[in-house]
Amino acid sequence: MRAGLRSLLLASLLPVLGGCSSVGYYAQSLHGHFDLLARARPVKDWVRDEHTPVALRERLRLSQEMREFAVTELKLPDNASYRRYADLQRDAAVWNVVAAPELSLQLKTWCFPVLGCVGYRGYFERTQAQALGDELKGAGWEVLVYGVPAYSTLGWSNWLGGDPLLNTFALGPETELARLLFHELAHQKAYADDDTAFNESYATAVERLGLERWMQQRGNPRLREEHEAIEARRAQFRALTRGLRERLDALYRGDAPDEEKRSRKAALMAQFRDEYERVKRQEWGGYDGYDRWVARANNAALAVQGAYGDLVPAFIRLFERVGGDWERFHAEAKRLAEMSKAERRRALEGAGS
Repeated sequence: MRAGLRSLLLASLLPVLGGCSSVGYYAQSLHGHFDLLARARPVKDWVRDEHTPVALRERLRLSQEMREFAVTELKLPDNASYRRYADLQRDAAVWNVVAAPELSLQLKTWCFPVLGCVGYRGYFERTQAQALGDELKGAGWEVLVYGVPAYSTLGWSNWLGGDPLLNTFALGPETELARLLFHELAHQKAYADDDTAFNESYATAVERLGLERWMQQRGNPRLREEHEAIEARRAQFRALTRGLRERLDALYRGDAPDEEKRSRKAALMAQFRDEYERVKRQEWGGYDGYDRWVARANNAALAVQGAYGDLVPAFIRLFERVGGDWERFHAEAKRLAEMSKAERRRALEGAGS
């Protein structure tokens, strides 16, 4: 999803540094990451370079204002991350592969030392990601292969210069760059092994709350209008896909025979696409930024989308419960991350009390 899910949901995956039983996979991960780091130069050098395009120079300057804002206002880490920039000469930092069964919204997981288990596998080469996707399809999985503009190393690469800004996300709308930076830095504050929904929902809550404060500080009506237009479409699309996820999940958990489930699934998917076309035409003036995602929508796409947003409301309530105090909010997230997954869910469910 070019302007929606990719920027909202795909900005914060951790596909590369966890290790793997496959030596080849581990080797491509290390090679790809270190190649990315080697391409990065300090932002100040890019700004001083007379060959740097004006638009890029101004955006890099603004990114450093965002970076300082993240430290002073949002209490996010003050370290080397996002103080360098790299042009990768491609349109994604990595390509992720996600998979789900034909009649389930449960993501296939891969497990890594230290980082635990995650519902995706990432590659620095598109062809390698596609090869795995084709293999999984051949085994009966529903698969999505998608480009990721950025990923986080949880701060582990700060001694090497930190996670850099990349051409894959730096020149988009200002509000989307701010969201991504705040989201990625949040992963360095709190991270729970084996709990993608917790990690991504926490970071998504940070990006949304942080962006609101950023826009207040900027005081630019045009910036807010741009953001509200993007967010209105995004909210409508979330509602459409959430409704589809809920109907499919109820279907899959039901007692109907598999053949009947397949038939009803096809009808639900067709209904979803018809409703999307109606909204696009009647309410978005033909905006087609979600077309590619809709065309490829399947259980894997829906499952990974759910992993990024289902717990966000609970984190927003938690932020309100601590009086909007960012340091207390991050401390609570760290405390939750140390719990078991079941304890974590119970604690979040009570965040609004």
